[in-house]
Amino acid sequence: MELARRAVKYYFQTKKILNPGEAVTICPNPEMWNKRRGCFVSIKNLDGSLRGCIGTIRPVRDDLSSEIVYNALVAAFEDPRFMPLREEELEKVKFSVDVLSELDIVDSTEKLDPKIYGVVVEKGFRKGVLLPNLDGVNTVAEQLEIAARKAGILSLDGCVIYKFTVDRYEEVIEDK
Repeated sequence: MELARRAVKYYFQTKKILNPGEAVTICPNPEMWNKRRGCFVSIKNLDGSLRGCIGTIRPVRDDLSSEIVYNALVAAFEDPRFMPLREEELEKVKFSVDVLSELDIVDSTEKLDPKIYGVVVEKGFRKGVLLPNLDGVNTVAEQLEIAARKAGILSLDGCVIYKFTVDRYEEVIEDK
């Protein structure tokens, strides 16, 4: 999440995207440079309300650090549900990064648990995603309904459902 915050801060300062050479000084962990994974970057106000969230369920960039940088910028400036983040808001939000596992097809919803697994609900070209362990999502039925609704899917009949786990990294903001 340090990388996500720094990418947004760097963009405010330079109007440029943080490149891999600069990112390595922020996030020297070699694992970030060698693996390709989907990820979501969430931005929340300090009261916990969502301010932006964008991600990829499968990798589209060369490495995870590039995926995080790109998704952080899109979450901050292009999430259609919110106005673009303003520079003065940067100290009033916290970032989290969810790194996704591979997707597994679900053959029975009994194998789902909304606290452990995120879901992808797919029907035709429509696809809805919901991360695991979200406040207010307590049952599998709620989780599937929300994911389907996000994609404009009216019925779960004929849907393909995938599950995934995440490694979640959240900023801890200390009171000033």
